[in-house]
Amino acid sequence: MTAKEGLGTVPSSRRGSAVAIVGGGIAGMVAAYELMRLGLRPVIYEAGWIGGRLRSHRFEGVDGDIVAELGGMRFPASGRLFWHYAELLGLHRQPFPNPISEAAGRTTVELLGKLYHGHCLDDFPSSFTHIMQAWHQALNADGQMDRLQQAMREQRVADIKEIWNDLVRRWDDRTFYDFLCSAPAFAELPYEYKETFGQIGFGTGGWDSDFQNTMLEIFRVVFSEFDSHQYMVSGGAQQVPCGLWNHRVASTDPGLDRLSLKTLNGGAPHGKVRRISRHPDGDRFIVENEWGMAESYAAVLVTCQSWLLTTSIEVEEGLFSDRLWMALDRTRYMQSSKTFALVDRPFWKNPADPVNAHPLSMTLTDRLTRGTYLFEYGMERPGVICLTYSWMGDALKMLPLSIEKRTRLSLASLSKIYPHVDIASHIKSNPVTISWELEENFLGAFKGALPGHYRYNRIMYTQFDQRNFPKQERGIFLAGDDVSWTPGWAEGAIQTALNAVWGVLQHLGGESAADNPGPGDMLAEIGPLDL
Repeated sequence: MTAKEGLGTVPSSRRGSAVAIVGGGIAGMVAAYELMRLGLRPVIYEAGWIGGRLRSHRFEGVDGDIVAELGGMRFPASGRLFWHYAELLGLHRQPFPNPISEAAGRTTVELLGKLYHGHCLDDFPSSFTHIMQAWHQALNADGQMDRLQQAMREQRVADIKEIWNDLVRRWDDRTFYDFLCSAPAFAELPYEYKETFGQIGFGTGGWDSDFQNTMLEIFRVVFSEFDSHQYMVSGGAQQVPCGLWNHRVASTDPGLDRLSLKTLNGGAPHGKVRRISRHPDGDRFIVENEWGMAESYAAVLVTCQSWLLTTSIEVEEGLFSDRLWMALDRTRYMQSSKTFALVDRPFWKNPADPVNAHPLSMTLTDRLTRGTYLFEYGMERPGVICLTYSWMGDALKMLPLSIEKRTRLSLASLSKIYPHVDIASHIKSNPVTISWELEENFLGAFKGALPGHYRYNRIMYTQFDQRNFPKQERGIFLAGDDVSWTPGWAEGAIQTALNAVWGVLQHLGGESAADNPGPGDMLAEIGPLDL
């Protein structure tokens, strides 16, 4: 967590030094904000929009708090770094309508042609409870979940390391599906129970799109409670990075104090980066945008998705080791697709509507739509329906289709579940959709680590500590959720941003605050196991 007086200090001779930030998502904006507090001058390069995959679409002519969250939309209460910056900006949160949650009110599950409805787990078939119990038994038997979470609550670092390092050694090369098949709690259950778990899951929905990922990734999400107690940012998550862009910063450099990142950057980012290279003097860097504007920097902090470093940005090869290049290229991204519609009102809550006994509700299904979410802003105001939220193969089914085709397919699937509900008649304006793998500046939703990828992840995650690096590899730092251990979560992106800020601080001769040792200062003690 950040200390009140900041993360540390840089020598007075280094104050005002320019640092290039490649990418204006949450990692880039947090890093820029903290670097400016240190008295440095962050210059932000962004190819698209401030916010990255925190992208809140505002429907034309509708009040600002009604949005479609095309990227990150639910944030766990345990994500303290994310909520630190949201609260700094005076933003508010509200419970996210996950399946079988109080915020959802009511959940509909359709599986293998059978319909189930309920407000809580007890309303559903007993098999659902058996699956949930088996899941928790497996996590405790093979993952020591309760023991580890208790150690985390009590901040017993040695115990956390002992438990987690053992899991790393045992599960680095094994998949999530392997875990289910080998867990005694699931081995005693029929195959259909694993199938149901994959289709609808518990907490945020189905898990089957993660079945091929390393089990370590699932352990991290579950043990950190990222998949439970989730909230949404009222008015849209993009307000966090945009708020940091506009927020006046209390800087240790009088020349920067009370300026915003927007003001410091002349009102706009510097555009898309075309090339990053070492300056002829051997110490600085040259960053060139796509139109040929080239500037020199004391350091560079790269927060864009790692594939862009080999597909879109010409990066001098000697800036990274061969091992790091391998890790960056082996990053594997997951696909994701969403389609939203603005509707005239939250008609699903109006009992006067001529609907059947089971009106539209939060829906999990094995049909094309997979997950359907409902968002309301008052009975007399428009509402928003996320018609479909799907992953991997289900998302790829939508990839070549137009927004109109995606919408009609989604409505057709939902009509099989709700034959008496005419959703289309309530749609007010053109729907909006996203497939992150089609976005040339992203190439995918987020990383999904495969078995054996722990070593790659460790190389990327610890790259911020460059004290033992050869000189030619120092001064350029990586951050972002695909560098983190928790891909797809803003919390992981912010953590890596703060790590990289420490790296820049150390590179420029600075030091951490006495009462707030930095990640590099603690790396030997609490850093990830080296396999």
